Amino acid sequence: MHWIEKVVEELENYIATTKNKTKQDTIIINGGLSVSGLQHIGRLRGEIIISETVRKLLERKGYRVRQYLVLYTQDAWKGKESQVMSFGDEREGRKYAGWPLIKVPDPKKCHANWVEHYWEDFGGYLDKFTDGKIEVVTTTELYKTKLKDIVKEAINKKEKLRITINKYRGRNPYPEEWIPFEPICDKCGRIDKAKAIKYYPETEEVEYICENCGHRGKTSIANGKLNWRIEWASIWKALNIDFEPFGKDHATPGGSRDSCVDLSINVFETKPPMGLAYEWVSLRVNGKEFDMGSSDFLGITPKDWYQVAHPEVLRYLYLKEHPRRKVVIDMTLIPSYYEEFYRAESLYYDAMKTHGNLESLPENEYEIAKTYELSMLEPIPSEKPLQPSYLTIALAVQLVPTDNLAENVVKRLKSSRIIPQELRPFDKKRITDIAWRAKNWVEKYASPQIRFTLLQQLSEELKAKLMYRDLLLRLGEELLKLGENWSEESIKDVMIKVTQGLKDDEKKAFYKEFYIIIIGKEFGPRAAPLIEILGQDFVKKRFIEDLS
Repeated sequence: MHWIEKVVEELENYIATTKNKTKQDTIIINGGLSVSGLQHIGRLRGEIIISETVRKLLERKGYRVRQYLVLYTQDAWKGKESQVMSFGDEREGRKYAGWPLIKVPDPKKCHANWVEHYWEDFGGYLDKFTDGKIEVVTTTELYKTKLKDIVKEAINKKEKLRITINKYRGRNPYPEEWIPFEPICDKCGRIDKAKAIKYYPETEEVEYICENCGHRGKTSIANGKLNWRIEWASIWKALNIDFEPFGKDHATPGGSRDSCVDLSINVFETKPPMGLAYEWVSLRVNGKEFDMGSSDFLGITPKDWYQVAHPEVLRYLYLKEHPRRKVVIDMTLIPSYYEEFYRAESLYYDAMKTHGNLESLPENEYEIAKTYELSMLEPIPSEKPLQPSYLTIALAVQLVPTDNLAENVVKRLKSSRIIPQELRPFDKKRITDIAWRAKNWVEKYASPQIRFTLLQQLSEELKAKLMYRDLLLRLGEELLKLGENWSEESIKDVMIKVTQGLKDDEKKAFYKEFYIIIIGKEFGPRAAPLIEILGQDFVKKRFIEDLS
């Protein structure tokens, strides 16, 4: 059984026994994000992809499910150095410290506010990484609607709330006169400094004093927020949430989520959702790993990923790992991620062809094939798709004109006998979708070894310097003998055969000259895929005619 199927089984039991819901009730799944800066792909893992997969599996079992994503737009903008510098002018940025995120201007002046600007490259791509059935709501909206009554409930239960929450506040407990609401100051705009001092139930307003600018005023309970712990528990109640993944930072025993469970049960008198803790996603750049961070502007966005790889490949990488395991993304390894995805795809089709189902597979193979199935966003074709090498296409895009790139790549792959002359529609679509992405990948993330420019001709001076000219000529002759057997593997076998008599240092010198006569430098992409995509006509011209 796949780990996420076990989660769904546990959730079914929780829904029935703790939440007292049946298939006639609507099950609510939720995730939450604070748009404090760059919205990176790590945030897709638990709040989006795991949640959506749980929803789909419940729907297959006959449940009615709604999936929310709550954006915490009333949170205070902290004014961290990385946030401030996004404005370019430090003095300009500093003045927005403490403002609600939704009120902070867009530093690039192309959107209505900070939230809309940094949400675009994440929210604008949600339907490309999911089935699009996620309802996005903001806390700014909720405080005017579903949270309003719960704010009143929190204020009415303030003493019970204070006693409960103070168990988790250590040396900084709330005093007896505390009112559990954080208003926005009408004068300076801060939400983190105005202290509520009196509540007026008849007008649903609070009176406050701002510790930043000294202003004293009144404002609606829709114009502010609850303390974040209370807010979290309040959202559970307002939306009647049944399942919600959360980051590992909230999973400490006696920590933030436990405090919210306590508030939910003992103050708001409601059953909390079943939770699922998940590890963060790290990014590896130049061999160094770091956790992606929104307000620190560390990471890559869903838009960044979409521009170089299919969403299904990232879904696969997330769903194959138990949520408690760390996922490390290295954008230079996109070709390897495709190879892993293809292996899972092959396992899936082999199982369906042999058994007609996945359940007959050994457990480890079942998990891989099931992950592939769960990662797919479009209906899975009845026939196994072509699996074009991402690396080969990345080499091809450097050889063909960029006008009509996809068509030129297809022609090159056909002429090099890498793909069949006749393509099914879904095969051509896969190649087309990889082609433009591979071009972006080469430009943005590929190592210098992958990038190359074809040497147009060999000078007499260069040919005179070649120590292994005869062996390179022989390599060309042996490669041309492959004929219809032209493939990466057969090319690799020929290269091993031709160089088997060389010592290690001689092989290094041979391959330096191999790359020099092709791309004009001593290193390049892996030799066999490069020769495969260059094709027999090139081999005949460069290795036979030019070297004879």
